[in-house]
Amino acid sequence: MKTRELKIISQGLEDEMEVWGYQPCVWKMILVGVGAVCSGGLLLLLLYWLPEWGVKGTCTHTSLRDAHTLLLRSTDEFRQWYRAKVHVMQAPVKKPFDNLDLPVTAQLPNGDGEHTHTAIPKEHHGIFAHIEHVKIHYFTHHNTKYCWNDVIQNFEIYKGLEDLKLSCASIHSDHSSGLSKARQEYRRLFFELNEIAVKVPSLFKLLIKEVLNPFYIFQLFSVILWSTNDYYYYASAIVFMSVMSLATSLYTIKKQYVMLHDMVAAHSVVRISVCRENKDVEEAMSTELVPGDVIIIPANGLIMPCDAVLISGTCIVNESMLTGESVPVTKTSVPNSGEEGAETYNPEEHKRYTLFCGTHVIQTRFYTGELVKAVVVTTGFNTEKGQLVRSILYPKPTDFKLYRDAYLFLLCLVGVAGIGFLYTIVLSILNKVPTKTIITKSLDIITITVPPALPAAMTAGIVYAQRRLKSVGIFCISPQRINMCGQLNLVCFDKTGTLTEDGLDLWGIQRAEDGSFSPPEAEAAKDSLVNTAFVACMATCHSLTKIEGEISGDPLDLKMFNATGWILEEPTEEETALHNPIMPTVVRPPKQAHLEANQNIRPTQNVELSEISSYEIGIVKQFPFSSALQRMSVVVRRLGEKHMDAYLKGAPEVVVSLCKEETVPGSFSETLEAYARQGFRVIALAHRQLEPKLSWHKVQSLNRDVIESNLDFLGLIIMQNKLKEETAGVLKDLRQANIRTLMVTGDNMLTAISVARDCGMIRSHERVIIAEASPPRDLQPASITWRYVETPVQNTNKDSQVVEIQLEDGVCGEQDQQDQSYHFAVSGKAFAVITEHFPQLIQKLVLRATVFARMAPDQKTQLVEVLQSVDYIVGMCGDGANDCGALKRAHSGISLSELEASVASPFTSSTSNISCVPNLIREGRAALITSFCVFKFMALYSIIQYLSVTLLYSILSNLGDFQFLFIDIAIILIIAFTMSLNSAWKELVWRRPPSSLISGPLLFSVLSQMLTSLVFQVLAFLLVQQQSWYEKWTPLSDACNVSSASLFHSQNVTPPQSHNNIKNYENTTLFYVSSFQYLAVAIVFSKGKPFREPSYKNWPFMLSCIGLYTFLFLIMLNPIPAVDSFLEIVCVPHDWRITLVIIVIVNAAVSFMLETLVLDIVLWRLVFRDSQGLNQAVVAASADTPQVGKAFLYSVFFVFCLSSLSRQSHACFLTLISLHKECRKGFLLVSLSRFISFILTNNVFVLLFPIMSDVCLYNDWRKEGPSKVTYKQQNL
Repeated sequence: MKTRELKIISQGLEDEMEVWGYQPCVWKMILVGVGAVCSGGLLLLLLYWLPEWGVKGTCTHTSLRDAHTLLLRSTDEFRQWYRAKVHVMQAPVKKPFDNLDLPVTAQLPNGDGEHTHTAIPKEHHGIFAHIEHVKIHYFTHHNTKYCWNDVIQNFEIYKGLEDLKLSCASIHSDHSSGLSKARQEYRRLFFELNEIAVKVPSLFKLLIKEVLNPFYIFQLFSVILWSTNDYYYYASAIVFMSVMSLATSLYTIKKQYVMLHDMVAAHSVVRISVCRENKDVEEAMSTELVPGDVIIIPANGLIMPCDAVLISGTCIVNESMLTGESVPVTKTSVPNSGEEGAETYNPEEHKRYTLFCGTHVIQTRFYTGELVKAVVVTTGFNTEKGQLVRSILYPKPTDFKLYRDAYLFLLCLVGVAGIGFLYTIVLSILNKVPTKTIITKSLDIITITVPPALPAAMTAGIVYAQRRLKSVGIFCISPQRINMCGQLNLVCFDKTGTLTEDGLDLWGIQRAEDGSFSPPEAEAAKDSLVNTAFVACMATCHSLTKIEGEISGDPLDLKMFNATGWILEEPTEEETALHNPIMPTVVRPPKQAHLEANQNIRPTQNVELSEISSYEIGIVKQFPFSSALQRMSVVVRRLGEKHMDAYLKGAPEVVVSLCKEETVPGSFSETLEAYARQGFRVIALAHRQLEPKLSWHKVQSLNRDVIESNLDFLGLIIMQNKLKEETAGVLKDLRQANIRTLMVTGDNMLTAISVARDCGMIRSHERVIIAEASPPRDLQPASITWRYVETPVQNTNKDSQVVEIQLEDGVCGEQDQQDQSYHFAVSGKAFAVITEHFPQLIQKLVLRATVFARMAPDQKTQLVEVLQSVDYIVGMCGDGANDCGALKRAHSGISLSELEASVASPFTSSTSNISCVPNLIREGRAALITSFCVFKFMALYSIIQYLSVTLLYSILSNLGDFQFLFIDIAIILIIAFTMSLNSAWKELVWRRPPSSLISGPLLFSVLSQMLTSLVFQVLAFLLVQQQSWYEKWTPLSDACNVSSASLFHSQNVTPPQSHNNIKNYENTTLFYVSSFQYLAVAIVFSKGKPFREPSYKNWPFMLSCIGLYTFLFLIMLNPIPAVDSFLEIVCVPHDWRITLVIIVIVNAAVSFMLETLVLDIVLWRLVFRDSQGLNQAVVAASADTPQVGKAFLYSVFFVFCLSSLSRQSHACFLTLISLHKECRKGFLLVSLSRFISFILTNNVFVLLFPIMSDVCLYNDWRKEGPSKVTYKQQNL
């Protein structure tokens, strides 16, 4: 027997999956066909809902190589199942980048058959006659093509040129000439058309997919069943609601598909120039491109149809579609020499050379006679844009405990329905009810217990919350995540553009001269500084460009350049064409005209500059800013000079490491730390005079490492990044609401800590410990260094074991997370080292860390994952730049950018500050509480109706069709949809709503109301049968007129027996009582503060309740014949009506007391409060809680039993104290058991004396501790 073959595909990637191979099995398919016929198609539905069963039920296991069908399972926490069909294509060789020696004009067909051989067209037979074609198995899943690889015996993805692991230099040497037509056709077999095709499904397909949802199938079953019972009215109402729901759902889904299709297709197909191997250039459609093609970027730019790496020229690109930043960036050609040229090309690490699909190339710069060329790296869904679209098309399911618990609760209701089902069958058989009636009534009890309108009612609260969010400028593309926002207990914030203003203001400059700092200067545009190298660096070291006459670029560069007051001029295309070398961008001082008019005036600040009559600087070469290198540089030439200069700017620590030691001031570290502590952003400048022998062409091919070394330190630029006005107030509100806040930024550590203090994230009395880590080096193991911010670097302690103990103490301490006296601050470098070499510390570290600085985009995503691993519900708020991954990964990502990149985020705010975060959390809490309220109400509605029907079944009766209709439509639907309209409470409170239906407060609420409803329905049912006027109702009965009833009895007429016995006194009584019960539970469940506005402000709900109460009291106390006839209500004496009024009032009072007084006040304060809303470390708490909880429940049960049986509950109480010396929950629950004991025994002493003693012991326990209480136990 073959062993089951399990393989992993896309290992280590986000879409990693397990895969098994299967092939069709005839006898299994025959059995499934027979089962489908016998079950009326239900078996096929089950196999459709469960792909695993569908594959295993129709196929047998085989090897992956021979498989016709694949069974896939994701390896993440959701463990989703998929099935895929294997196809076969024919190709000359097995891999897309294998050598193919074919004539240039040869073309290959794109074969794509379903396990069939693809024939080659006749016109190509001669060309390919000498080639033996191979069959390649492949399958497509979520728009990703997986091809079979015989070497690894598994399926693999061919992404593009990056699969070859090419060095940057080899891209120039091996892939810069282009592909032949034949090679392009061959590669297209593997990579298919270069398009991101978002196919808009037809309405029919969408309808079928929606209708096959289990919810609609159950509704269809219910409607058919009701129709057989002639219950057409409610069936019609459900059909109408279902059709409206389907229409709305189809419209929304179709609209989203169309919007995404239009967004993607707007610029997906363009005509583009492609270079061929024979140096020809031909026009082609962008859909024909494959990895390895060489394309020409036109001078006027284009929307990139693929991901490509520049091999010549320079491009100005707007990448707002991907990054969320509308600031143009400069892309230069990939290096072809030096250390950087030897590096393996990676689109992420070398993004400054890569043009990404969907981004807008605004303009290009080039040499005369040379074209701006780029090599296609990836196409279609393998591009960055394709991955973004794929994440939208196939999002990960929302994992929220509410939905999991809702399914469990529904299963419980199904179990209750099963009991009723069996009860109905047994009772009906004993009473010799016809078989048809038995079947319909027993099945009807299932539709009563599991309400078909439940999903629609629960969705209403989310829809209302989504509308309210839209009204305050927050747009949502994933409505199910609104409920998650209600459980957020941690929010990560980006710094620049999120907590602080987007732009930076120049606070001042501090130049370095002769190895020491000059005093700070407020302005850089002073005449005395015009000719200094410092100002020249400020004016040239940037990536600014002119677009339509306006200077555009990075805001920091723009602010720095404007501070000089200089003028930027760019050559026109005509000027560029007149010169062999490229005409450089030129910058000059504003007084240039004045200097030219006054030839005798010479600059005095620099001797070399005094020799030139005009002062212009041309930017010859740019090395763009790299977040990995944390610097940028330029090569420039002054007009009239024979040599060139290099200017560099970047992070001070990086710049200093590249400078000559003698040019760096001795007070550099102290000066930098002083500025960083004050929250300033500091940029360092450096300069180097290059050798005269360097020519223009030589500089263009020069590696930046050669330029960026042996520099002279020029000084510091001090930029001020102001907090947004709303930041401090919002963070204060979040802290008071017990929501932890973190800062995750790419900025300097000390600057981030300063901003954290300024905004209140770290309070003034709290200390900050910086965690620094070093990777293994020179046989030394990885190490962690811990120091206070106020402590000098040289006094650090390198004992990681001591810190680990501190971490343990921090986790297990009883101190609240919000009141901690210290915070950790972690750099991106330290985060990477700790994650790799100290994985046991990372979870404990994030419990106390507040500032994460110098974090790369992928590290932000990793941080979110680590926080989620310790059971935080994580929110992420960023401006879209470099935050897309974290925004997608977080439970609730909030983008402050409305640009195209924000489609990756579940929420987008039109306001560019963090005030949207409290609004979103408040609405999330309101929506979550609304979901709980509606779920509890619908569950109670089912149980109340189930109780009524079960009691009536015992006398072979039932509720009438119009009674069902009145309850289901006039009461349930109106109440369920109006109780969801409560707005969110105006402020955030420290408590958080429960996240689970399986929690103490919710279970107590539901079970206590179920018990109350049962007691009062049974009471009314039994009482009505004890009345003196009671009789088995017949059409001649008239309890309102006792004499008529007596006359009927004297005639001794046997009433006719009917299995459709609707009109009777029990039916009327239970109809009245249950109708009031629906309203009572709706009111007590519809809670307001602290998460929603009070219900009396929900006018639709209040008017509905008042109207229904008025109507019910009216028809109960003042019968209206027409209404009684419609609802099939019989006449009962006035005294019984008054009794029913008393019953429903007492019922409502008991429901209110249980929910409001007992649950919300007593039980919440003494039992449930400890487990709700506290933001303590989950790791520490999880170890002890389950064992204590079980022992506690067992002991309470033990006490309750002894209390009820022996009437001696005091000894049991003392036993409980000894079991739980530190558990105050026992005091209340045992006292409740005494109360039940009192009810069962009617002995007041059993209640009063022990409770008085309990109170005394409880007070002693709180004041003196458990040991004294135990001593008093022994004495007692």
